[in-house]
Amino acid sequence: MRIPRALTIAGSDSGGGAGIQADLKTFAALGVYGMSAITAITAQNTVEVTMIHDVPVEMVREQIRVVLQDIGVDAVKTGMLHTSEIIEAVASELKNVQAPIVVDPVMVAKSGARLLREEAIRTFIEELLPLAHVLTPNAMEAEVLSGIKVRDLDSQKKAARLIADLGARGVVVKGGHLPGEKVIDVLYYDGEFKLYESKRIESKNTHGTGCSFASAIAAELAKGRSLFEAVGIAKKFIFNAIKNGLPIGRGHGPVNPLGELYRAAEKFAVLEDMRRAVK
Repeated sequence: MRIPRALTIAGSDSGGGAGIQADLKTFAALGVYGMSAITAITAQNTVEVTMIHDVPVEMVREQIRVVLQDIGVDAVKTGMLHTSEIIEAVASELKNVQAPIVVDPVMVAKSGARLLREEAIRTFIEELLPLAHVLTPNAMEAEVLSGIKVRDLDSQKKAARLIADLGARGVVVKGGHLPGEKVIDVLYYDGEFKLYESKRIESKNTHGTGCSFASAIAAELAKGRSLFEAVGIAKKFIFNAIKNGLPIGRGHGPVNPLGELYRAAEKFAVLEDMRRAVK
């Protein structure tokens, strides 16, 4: 049986809610074998990021190399890439990868801490963005990359097209930070727009939303789904992850990528208990 394989190249979140921790949970929840190349170690919780330690560039390269040489990948997801040097190294290692690459342009943490240095933005646009099968910016990230204000659906569409013009094949401009009863994500891919709507869930437990969404897209692409299908499944997946978010810590609690799996397991356990009781 073929096992879908996905590699996340991102930072480590000591609080367990975002970064590679969220990515690997998402891969596991969607039945994909997950691997990781850690780019930075962060000391953070639900309230703040107190320290960032960048992994040496050659170590970042080597993590990617050994995974590709032996195990291989069906999809790659990139997250926190803190410096220009790390971005250049990752882009260099991925330029010959045939699998789809999902790029999450992680710029700022929920706490407000910068996770992409200002001087690294140009390197990101020039080196990594053109390798992206799909880019997944939120409204603020889309503003930085497109140069326009993103305030509504029309500006989401315009920003998506402008970012695609920089070299990305597909762009999803997420609507979670925009006002409205519905959350609308806009996918622009190969010259075509598609909208994905969901009801807005009022919750402060949203830490790791972007990481889990991008990883869910990568997981479904690793299974061979089209990008339109992958984004649709990821949209439903992240809705459930927010709905099952965990109220821990004093700040933004994490989403729960495994929540629906737990619910399904509990249903099975109840059925087994009923079967035994009837017997």
